[in-house]
Formats: sequence, structure tokens, C-alpha cells
Amino acid sequence: MDYAVPCGTVPFTIETVQLRREIPSLVSDCSPATLEWGRFLDLLANFCHSPVGRAWALALAPSTDRDWLAREHTLVGEMRLLIALVALPPLNALFDPAELLAKSRIEGAALEADELRRLLDLADIIAAWTALLRTPPDALDGRLAALTAITEQLFASDLRPMVASIRAKLLPDGTLTDDASPELRRIRREMERQQRAIEDSLRSALRRLSAGGSTQDDVITIRGERFVIPVKSESKRRVQGVVHGASSSGQTVYVEPLETIELNNDLVRLLEEEQSEIHRIFLAMTRQIAAQSPLLEAGAAVLAEVETLAARARFSNQFDCVRPLFTPVSEPELRLTNARHPLLEKRLRVSGGSIVPLSLALTSHARQLIISGPNTGGKTVGLKTAGLLAIMAQSGIPVPAEEAVFPVFDAFLADIGDAQSIERDLSTFSSHIVNLNRIAQAADGRSLVLLDELGSATDPEEGAALAVAIAEHFLNAHTWSIISTHHTSLKIYAENTEGVLNAAVGFDEQTLAPTYQLRLGVPGASAGINIAARLGLAPDIITSARSRLSTQTQDIGRFLDSLHAQIEAVTAERAALKLREQEIARERLRLETEGLKEWRVKVREMEQQLASLLKDFEYQARETVKAIDDRAAQQKLSKEAERRISRLRREFSDSFNSTVVAQHTGADKNDRNAQPHIVKHVTTGDTVKLRNLGRTGIIQRLIDANTFEVAVGPMKMRIARDEIAEVIHQTPIQAARGRGITVAVAEPDANLSSEINVIGRTADEATAEVERFLDQAFLAGLPHIRIVHGTGMGVLRRTLRAWLERHPHVASVSEPAQNQGGAGATVVELRN
Repeated sequence: MDYAVPCGTVPFTIETVQLRREIPSLVSDCSPATLEWGRFLDLLANFCHSPVGRAWALALAPSTDRDWLAREHTLVGEMRLLIALVALPPLNALFDPAELLAKSRIEGAALEADELRRLLDLADIIAAWTALLRTPPDALDGRLAALTAITEQLFASDLRPMVASIRAKLLPDGTLTDDASPELRRIRREMERQQRAIEDSLRSALRRLSAGGSTQDDVITIRGERFVIPVKSESKRRVQGVVHGASSSGQTVYVEPLETIELNNDLVRLLEEEQSEIHRIFLAMTRQIAAQSPLLEAGAAVLAEVETLAARARFSNQFDCVRPLFTPVSEPELRLTNARHPLLEKRLRVSGGSIVPLSLALTSHARQLIISGPNTGGKTVGLKTAGLLAIMAQSGIPVPAEEAVFPVFDAFLADIGDAQSIERDLSTFSSHIVNLNRIAQAADGRSLVLLDELGSATDPEEGAALAVAIAEHFLNAHTWSIISTHHTSLKIYAENTEGVLNAAVGFDEQTLAPTYQLRLGVPGASAGINIAARLGLAPDIITSARSRLSTQTQDIGRFLDSLHAQIEAVTAERAALKLREQEIARERLRLETEGLKEWRVKVREMEQQLASLLKDFEYQARETVKAIDDRAAQQKLSKEAERRISRLRREFSDSFNSTVVAQHTGADKNDRNAQPHIVKHVTTGDTVKLRNLGRTGIIQRLIDANTFEVAVGPMKMRIARDEIAEVIHQTPIQAARGRGITVAVAEPDANLSSEINVIGRTADEATAEVERFLDQAFLAGLPHIRIVHGTGMGVLRRTLRAWLERHPHVASVSEPAQNQGGAGATVVELRN
């Protein structure tokens, strides 16, 4: 059936504040077989709370104005943000105030209480919406620019003072309060006094009459706004006054005694004054409304748009919609990712089912899609989904999909369903041809054409030829077209023609159920004979049908079956690989997390160990200083020790912090360039540079293959191999072995003296010379050395001996006999 939705050049906008308007017809012929735009609008209108909002929702129509489309989708997006954080003012009181506001402007006309209340309710929600947009929540500050733009015309005035003024005068039953005006209060007080005077006069008359048994009841009643008393009919002549009627039985008459006539007359006068004052007050309130009528009209128009925006936002949230993107004219594209038909999804939700999403993609170089496959496989649903979502997008409505990209279409043209017409004496085929002819004449490069079962309802061979010719016509016209078919000719045409894509809908032959999945790039098999066989059609009929297929048709069928089986296998393999990749990623993350934890523990241990070593060093340095007798030397050494301790602490802190920063900003553990250099050849006696401390140390002993004890000055610590940045100085033997040279251990050098004289040196100079001499003696294999330092104040002796006792090459330190130097020399036994 033909379905044409014209896209007007004038978008659906609020040109004026007039709400009463003609709603344009969007669909030329809407039936269940078409794209169901009317039914969708009914679904959308159900999200509105007022008749006005519903009318505006039903009037939504597609537009070609890109500025309007951007504005509408921006407004809906902002509304989704807003309703996610705050509750909107209730819009069920929204109505078209045009008639009442026109009445309020008529000279001498007064609005009634119910009419005032309706306008006050409208003013309330206008004021509430204006206040919300004037001071939005902090979380939305600056994010509601479009909503603010359509509301800012209301910011200049405030309806709340008017509403408060009028509501203070109106009671819930529509009457005025006594404080509505000073005059009304005076009149009502006089009326109360007058009523009491009348009641007193009537009670006096009742007492006189009841003594003679002339009254029917001892009550006072009102007839025709006048106070009267009931009197028995036979006694009415005993009471001077005016009779104002009788009871239904005739036994009682209601008499206004002569003495109360003037009092009643005064009360009637007061009643007239009250009504006059009430009318004057209602006129004044009507004038207040009339003064605000432009604001009320503008507010009602804004709220009408707000309600349709809220309806679109609620629909979008309930159906997980996204904002569509519109491609430029120079690079058009039609792409849907996991799109869903909203009406079908709603129906499936009610029945407990789930919808299978649709994905397709067309470009400026491939604008035509041929969908094939078995019946009930979802071909028609695919056409309707693409068409309906495109209309929704150009009507300012988000679409149910993960991604939606469209060109801006000038027209939506469809031929879907059985269009047989008895009245017009048209067969199904004839009606299709009439529609196709009209569509072919109207379509151009900015039209979307949707054709269902092209070439059906006639001779298959002629229908196939006609279908290919029609498809080729739309291809040459650069029309965006989606066509469903069973004809093999169209599948081959799509495969062999540039600018045309094949697609197939799925069908599970094991369960005889459609999968509704659309596969791009491959044609689908109709599988009619297979389905018939599965459904139990007689085997001889099936065999006969297969025999009548041409060899080419059988080959094509087998090829398509094989192709789909391969696609399913590839899809399953891809899914398995994706799962495997996810598992690997999780395992990698777990290992990295565990490695980070271990690193943190190691850093904490190292920090504690170095802090302890620094503390020990500080203590030993202070004790050494205390042992020095020379006060000047003591102060000098103390300052030097403090300076070295401070520098060591600073270097450690800088190194530690840089390590932490590197880990947290860091270096990818899987990056080869980020891996530290691992030294291979390390042995006892090597001088090495420590990576974390940035200082040098001497390897004391090997704990295991990757753990060493190292001396850093007076401190000793355990380090791992990867904490060694480089080997600065190796023993000659180890250096040679590191280069792959076989070296025998050298005998001690006979020419190397075993004694060093440091008399006259400062403590630092003597320590440096002894350290160099000690290394040479150790490398030469000397068993012991003798250091001559003199006696003096004993500072040099104590400093050197304290330093030697902690040196890794030293086995023991002793003082020689008096005849060999005594306190003026020190004998050092070296380690083997």
C-alpha cells in the first residue's frame, strides 16, 4: 500500500502563542500494513498528561530544516537531563486559555470562580516552570541553554503575586472571603446584625402565637430571601403580616409578621449591596487576569511545547533511545546499529518477549539494499523499522537504537502490503504497479523508498525481470532504497551491481523459527521447500518439487545454505575469540594488580630497612664523634656526619618519590623500553650503583642467585639483582670472566708494600688513601697490612679503626706490639 509522508519546508515550530490551530494530516492513507506513523504518534501522545500536550504530540511532523532538527533534538536531550534530576511541575492542569483570556479582556465581563481557578492553576505551573529554569539545579548549570531560550520570554514577569492575591480572596467552594474587600466585610457584618434583629423579632412573635396554639412549629425559616414563621392555616388571620406560601399539605402557611417587614427589607437591600460588591471584586480579579493575559498565553504555549518535549524524553528513556545524527549533504550516510521498532518492542514487552535489533549501513556510493530470505524472517519489519525511525528522527524524536545516522530526506515513499482494491477494481499486482509508478515519478536523490516483495503477485519470471528493472531505476536516480524480495534475479543483480548491497534475514531450519537477524553482504535463501518439508508436507510432493528446480536454482540454494553455515561458524568463532580476549584481559589485569601490590610491599619494606639503617648510622656517627677528644675536630666531624646523614636522607627521599611517581604515572610493565636493565655478572667485591638510592655500594656476599648483601658506606642491606643499575668496578677476575675470558687467580704481588703511612693527613684524607690501599692489597691477595697514623690526639687512630671494623674486606683490626709501633699504628687482617 502506498505510504507517502511529505516533508514540509516549514518545521513544526511555535510561530505564535496561539494554541488552537489546524493539525496537518501526516499520512495520506494509514493502515496496519504501512509504516504506522499514526500509531506511533498515539503511543507518543500517551506520555502526555493534558489534552493540549497530546494534540501537540499528534501534530509532530518530519522537517527538512536542519536548524529546527538540531534545536528539537537539543531540547529533548536537555529535557532528558532535567527529568533525570528533578520532578517537572504537574502539567495535567494545562489547557488552551484563549477563550477565557478573550473573555477577560471584554469590558464589563467578569470571570466566574471556576474559570478563575482554572487560570490560576495554569498560572501556577507557568510560574513553577519559570522558576525552575531561572534557577536550575547546580548539576545542570549551563546545560539547559535551549530550554532556557524558549522560556526566557517568561522571565521578565512573575505570575505568583497575582495568583497569591486572587487565591487569598477565593474560598474552595468559589465564594469570596469576608476580607476580599473592606466594603464586603462591612456589608456582611451589617447583614449579620440585621439577621439577629430579625430572628429576635420573629422569636417574640412565635412566643405570642405558641401561647394560643396558633403556630405549627417553633422554628424560623426563609421564603424568597425573607425570614418567616410557620402558622397553622386556621390561625393565619390572627397574625398580621404577609403570607409567603404554604406547605405541600396546606396545613401550614409561612407568614412574615408586620413588625419584621422593614427589617427584612433592610436585609434584602444589604444582600443586593453584597452581590454588587462581589461582582465588583470579580471584575477586579478579571482585570488582573486580563493584565497578565499575554504572559499566560505565552506561558501556555511554552508549556505545550515543554509537555511534548517531556513526552519525547520519557519515551526516549523508556525505550533506550539515542539522538540521531544527520550527515552533511556532501557525505550522506544511512546507518543503524541495533535499531528496534518501538511498536513491535512495546507489544513484545507486554507478552514477555524480546526484540531482535536491526543493523544496516548504506553510503553515498551504495544507496540500495536488497533484503532476501524466508517468509516471516523479518524482511518487512526491517523495512518498517528503517522507515519509521527515519521519520521519527526528522520529527525531533530520538530513535530506539545504539546508533542512528541519517541523511535529511525530502520524502518517505513506501509500497508495503496487499493493496487490492475492490472499489477501484484493482488487483494486488495492478495496485502495486500504480503505487510504484507514482513513487518512481516522485523519488529523487533525497528520498527514502521502501518496497516490500518487489515483483510479486504476477508471473515469477516476468516479475523478476520487472523487479530488477525497477530497482535499477531507483539506483540510477541515486534514490535511497531498501527492497525485500524472494527473486534470485534480484539477489544476483545486487551481487553484480556496484552501489547495491545484499542482505539476508535468518531462519532456523531446526526449529522452523525466524531469527530476525539481518546479515549484510550476503543474500538469503527462501528455503520454501525445506520449510514445507519440515512442516510435514507429503514427501512425494517435496521430492517432485525438488526435481522441478533447475540445476542453477539448486546450485544457488546449496551455495547460499553453505555460505550461511560458514557465516554462522565464523560468527561463533569470533564470539569465542572475543570471550578469550576478555579472559586474557582480565588475567593480565589480575597479574598487574598483584604485581603492583608486591611492589608496594617491597617499597614499604625497603623504606623501613633504610630508615633503620640511617638511624643506626646516625647513632654510630654520634658515638664516634663523642669518642674524639679534640673539641674542634669533634665539632667538625659532627657537622660532617650531620651533613652526610641529611644528604643521604634527601637522596633516599628523592629516589623513593621518583620511583612512586614512575609506578603511578607509569611505565607499562609490558613495554620493553620500560623494563629495567638487569645486570648479569655480579660477584663479591664488585662496586655497584643502586637503582633506587642512586649511590654506590660493594657486594659483600651472594645470598642466592638473585639476592646480594651490599655495603653502602657503613650500612649493609639486602638487594635484588634488578635493583642494581650497573656494575661500576669489578674484580679483575670477574671482569675478565664477564667478557668470556678464562683467568687464573693471581699470586700476591711481591712488590706491593704491606704498609701505608698517613701521618699528617686529615681524617677524610687518611680514610680515602687507606680505602684505595686496602682495595689494592685485597686484589693483590695480601693477608694483612699495617697502617702508620701516629699517636697525636688519637683522633686519626680512632676514626680509621672505627671505619676499618665495618669494611667488607677487613677480617680483624688490632694494635701491634709496642716495639712495632704500638698505638701509633694499626694492623689489619684481610679476608681471603
